[in-house]
Amino acid sequence: MSARTPSAAPHLRRLLDLLAEDAPAEALGAVSSQARAAGVPADELAEVEAATATALRIRGALRQHRRRELQLTALFDTAGDLAASRDLDDVLKAIVRRARMLLGTDTAYLTLPDEEAGDTYMRVTDGSVSLLFQRLRLELGEGLGGLVAQTASPYATPDYRTDDRFRHTRNINAGVLDEGLVAILGVPLLLGSSRGGTGKVIGVLFAADRAPRVFSPDEVALLCSLAAHAAIAIDTARALADTRSALAELAGANAELAEANAAVREHSAAMQRAGEAHDRLTDLVLRGGDVKDVAAAVAGLLDSPLTIHDPGGRPLAAVRPDGAGLAADAMDAGWLVETAEESRTGARAVHRDGRWICAVLAGQELLAGLVLHRRGRLDDSDRRLFERAAVVTGLLLLLRRTVAETENRIRGELISDLLTDADRDPAGLAERGRRLGIDLDRPHLLLVAEAGAREKLCAAAPRYLFGGDIRGVSAEHAGTVVLLIGCGGDADPGPDAGEAARAAAAQLGQLVQAPVTVAATGPARGPRQLAAAYAEAARCLRAMRVLGRTGEGACVDELGFLGVVLGNAQDVDGFVTATLGPLLRYDAQRGTHLVRTLSAYFGAGGSLIRAKDELHVHVNTVVQRLDRIQVLLGRDWNEPDRALELQLALRLHLLSGGQER
Repeated sequence: MSARTPSAAPHLRRLLDLLAEDAPAEALGAVSSQARAAGVPADELAEVEAATATALRIRGALRQHRRRELQLTALFDTAGDLAASRDLDDVLKAIVRRARMLLGTDTAYLTLPDEEAGDTYMRVTDGSVSLLFQRLRLELGEGLGGLVAQTASPYATPDYRTDDRFRHTRNINAGVLDEGLVAILGVPLLLGSSRGGTGKVIGVLFAADRAPRVFSPDEVALLCSLAAHAAIAIDTARALADTRSALAELAGANAELAEANAAVREHSAAMQRAGEAHDRLTDLVLRGGDVKDVAAAVAGLLDSPLTIHDPGGRPLAAVRPDGAGLAADAMDAGWLVETAEESRTGARAVHRDGRWICAVLAGQELLAGLVLHRRGRLDDSDRRLFERAAVVTGLLLLLRRTVAETENRIRGELISDLLTDADRDPAGLAERGRRLGIDLDRPHLLLVAEAGAREKLCAAAPRYLFGGDIRGVSAEHAGTVVLLIGCGGDADPGPDAGEAARAAAAQLGQLVQAPVTVAATGPARGPRQLAAAYAEAARCLRAMRVLGRTGEGACVDELGFLGVVLGNAQDVDGFVTATLGPLLRYDAQRGTHLVRTLSAYFGAGGSLIRAKDELHVHVNTVVQRLDRIQVLLGRDWNEPDRALELQLALRLHLLSGGQER
């Protein structure tokens, strides 16, 4: 060989270098072309081409070995997951994720049969983006998965939509289309397979692409290996579950006798505790205890604070477990009544908002609500004790109310005699009052109430006094109900007459379930003053009736001289219309403010400056409005007699609910 003739040796070394670098096949194939271009002799060029072919085969074998190594590593990792994890979902997710990674598919998923529903459902998916596909359920024998399950053999399709080897259904096609899948490979999950049989199919493992693809035999074998691991994981999990169930049954059998003994001891202790509680509550009743004593006993027995509220939400008793008093606010009456109604309907105590509530009933009437401030549960014995305490509380409240109503009836006779003829024997009336526990010489408020349902009002008045712990007495007199309420001394004057009237109207209205109108006056003391106070209150009640203030409460002082003027039931609406009619009609038709301007003018003592400040307008506007008033009412509208009549009409218009425009 001459020195100038190119040699094949450099090209052969180049092939070895490319193999070592794991260069692509294109780079290996280019070596022959490079040798031919370099002018390598034909015999040596044939050697280079043969060496290139050998190098390509070696490269393919090396890549196949590396792929097998990766697959084996994945299988070993999966086996390690099976050995290390007891959570079936985690293992199945790892298998599906590795199937997708090793086969390089867009998605992978695993289906299992639902024996109760008789179909197949998606157990695990990886790479799926369609909720419709993830929630897909397949009837047995449908789709590619049905074919795999029926034959216990793997199947692959390069294009699912055009493959007619399996039965297509509308819901499967919709799910596959929504996921965008085209190429699908499915392999069975087999249990108990051997050379003599195929075993039992317990599911199907899939790998799928969103583009056409032909799956190689190696890929099918790899997915079958992963499916075998999934079958082992499922079988192992089921075996563990069966083992745990058997152990639990064995433990239950061994513990059954001990549990029965414990139940007997617990029941015996509960019965003993219930008997002791019953004896204690019975002793309280026999010794003349009241609801506060019951509350203290129950709070101690249940080791929790307890409060008792009347139907209006006001606290009747509040104690701690040690018997000490507890500051308790009024409870929302609507919430209490609603919860107590639930307790009454179910005849059980109920738990709401960290409190146990039990209704205290007399027939269908709600007397009170027992509230145990305890977030934790009550066992059956404690719950029965709490409910029994509600029964005892109801008996005590009924007894107390019966006694109070009897006393009120006897005292009511005194009030009727006082209002009928206080001058006949004032000293005798005062003495009778002292014997009945009513000191007529102490200051009292006198309330007169009326309602359409008079009999209901008469029955509700003692309950109002009793339920609110108000020091007073009620009596029916002259078609109304009279309430005499002690208002304390100088240190504790109590509510004024107006407040007392409004409170009584509201609470009596709730008890009667109808509007109740209440007029009040006082304080007054002594038989003569009280009789005179009744006359004032009755006159105030008539004035409220004339003014249309039914269902409200007011006192004599709040109505002022109008109470006296209207006490004889004058025609207020007729008087107002006759006096202010032209102004009222003018304002209504034109949206003006003549009535308001006239009221502000009189209120300012005839001062235009103060009137315009009150109305927030210019003084010229006030003058223009007064000119219009003069046109409508006449020139004498501001004369003393006419002005007094107009001011009285304005006041009546306001008190009877009219608005100053």
